[in-house]
Amino acid sequence: MLGIFDSGFGGLTVLKELAKKLPNYNFTYLGDNARAPYGGRSFESIYSYTLEAVRYLFSLGCPLVILACNTASAKALRTIQQKDLPVMAPGNRVLGIIRPMAEEAGSFTQTGHVGILGTEGTIASQSYLIEIAKFWPSLHVKQESCPMLVPLVEKGLIEHSATEIFISEYTQKILAKDPYIDSLILACTHYPLLQNIFEKVLPKNVKIVSQAGIIAQKTQEYLSNHPEIDCRISKNSAKNGEIRFLTTDSADFFEKGANVFWKEPIKAEKVFLYSSNDYSHAN
Repeated sequence: MLGIFDSGFGGLTVLKELAKKLPNYNFTYLGDNARAPYGGRSFESIYSYTLEAVRYLFSLGCPLVILACNTASAKALRTIQQKDLPVMAPGNRVLGIIRPMAEEAGSFTQTGHVGILGTEGTIASQSYLIEIAKFWPSLHVKQESCPMLVPLVEKGLIEHSATEIFISEYTQKILAKDPYIDSLILACTHYPLLQNIFEKVLPKNVKIVSQAGIIAQKTQEYLSNHPEIDCRISKNSAKNGEIRFLTTDSADFFEKGANVFWKEPIKAEKVFLYSSNDYSHAN
């Protein structure tokens, strides 16, 4: 199985594209809805919560976990990879979704000016600026946090007039920082659901770049380049396209909220995350 983790529902946009790109693979999605959103939380909290989720997915037999959450990728991934993984599961892997986007950032723009829209946590971490500079040092990058968008999406207020007002405000702010921006990276997995509104309020010359399709392509490439991980995924479970949905909130809450992202009925299970390394009693 491939493990997909997000603080809430947004990672479902990534999972949907992964399931299209890798239709025969099994996936286990874990949403920490009981503690979402992560965007305004401290580094310590985000790291602790993300580590608990990674351990849980490892315990279910997922040798590869993708953090389909920009905030978790920004604030927890590096510490988990460098500090925790070598101790708790040296053969397993945890990947984020910021580096894959950074690798492609320069290919989206004609002017060499790119904007990043994300949660407060993602923007404050400056992870996109750091990663993009490694691959595209001459690129001009500006950022803007959009703290109201995730709550609006998760409350199902995509069509509400307030949502368009906030999107207009955030996009005007980032374009005021750099009028030469011709590509905006939506650095939150919730934001693709708002793409129509972004297209409505932005100038026609500004391209909107979502993450899900790129992450799916990069994951496929990773598995091709790391057959040892791919073999373990096949060994742990037959590749038959099954998807398991887990949440730390009630199953009913998740099933209703997921409809905005998944567009078809799903069956979810409530799980409990523990700080302990011992997950033998979890189900």
